[in-house]
Amino acid sequence: METSDLSHHILSRYNAELEGLRSGVLQMGGFVEQQLQNGIRAVAGGDVRLGEEVARLDHKVNAMEVSIDDDCSRVLATRSPTASDLRLIVAVIKTITDLERIGDEAEKLGHVASRLGGLERPTDRYREIKHIGDLVADMVHGALDAFARLDTDAALSVARRDRMVDEEYEAIQRQCITFMMEDPRAIRRTLDVLWVARALERIGDHAKNICEYVIYMVLGKDVRHTSIEDVEKQIAEIRASRAGAA
Repeated sequence: METSDLSHHILSRYNAELEGLRSGVLQMGGFVEQQLQNGIRAVAGGDVRLGEEVARLDHKVNAMEVSIDDDCSRVLATRSPTASDLRLIVAVIKTITDLERIGDEAEKLGHVASRLGGLERPTDRYREIKHIGDLVADMVHGALDAFARLDTDAALSVARRDRMVDEEYEAIQRQCITFMMEDPRAIRRTLDVLWVARALERIGDHAKNICEYVIYMVLGKDVRHTSIEDVEKQIAEIRASRAGAA
């Protein structure tokens, strides 16, 4: 094989390995999404069997994280990636960590659903949980979509929604405290509802983290611990600088 052909072959394999990392993240993300949706449905619908299944399948999420992490380590060791390729690998490693933690929170939903299924359901049928659950599920889906398309604008749009989730969680907190004061018999169920809301709020945080990794991967800017307004300003400055250079 001539040198040029060999170089092309090596480059093709390298690109395939990088694409394999991205595909692995999206496959893991799809499974985590399903776990989350099933967990929300199990709690809202009082489905004990579905809740138990969600809790039981968490090991698959863990296995996916380990497998993708191993693939990243192998690429780092054998390819010595630089610049944007290195950012991609770092973003993948961080993203799968957040996806694994979303899976852990979904597992909690499954366990709580198993407990709540044996209790009398409230008249509102956990409407508040379904509402915040829908918000969070949309965030996770949007974050994964932004990752797939390397879309910083979409990532910013999803990250902004985290405030809505926080506000919804605070409202549920206040509501739960009121319920427990009015009816001490409902304390056990109300604490479970509060625990579910807290798990969902954390999932929103993890989805926001994934959006930050997308921005880092595309623009090379670490925007963790930065307000959305400042992130928007920094992105505008980077784009203006690149446009000027072109």
